[in-house]
Amino acid sequence: MLTNIHPKIPMRDMRITKAFYIDQLGFNQVGGDYEGYLMIKKDQIELHLFEFKELIPEENYGMIYVRTDNIEALYQEYLQKNISIHPNAPLQQKPWGKEFSILDPDSNLITFGEQ
Repeated sequence: MLTNIHPKIPMRDMRITKAFYIDQLGFNQVGGDYEGYLMIKKDQIELHLFEFKELIPEENYGMIYVRTDNIEALYQEYLQKNISIHPNAPLQQKPWGKEFSILDPDSNLITFGEQ
């Protein structure tokens, strides 16, 4: 029986990653302090990030699709916080629903969508 999914994506610098996800996006750290590993949670979403110091952001294809139930409010919140929206993915209607995307400091693509 499958119950949850916790995507794992790479990070180069835990300090920078924490500042982005916790200070800007409003996630909270869960679990303990682990060397080279970060677990964060917001609402029902939990992400795990692993240290990969040699990561070349331009070559990173890490991607996560996050469902939300109020994409308009989330989009406005991120705009008000000056979080950069991906230039090719502002809030827009797609055949499967509305979505927008951001990049984290390591170029992991995070797309938020609402059906």
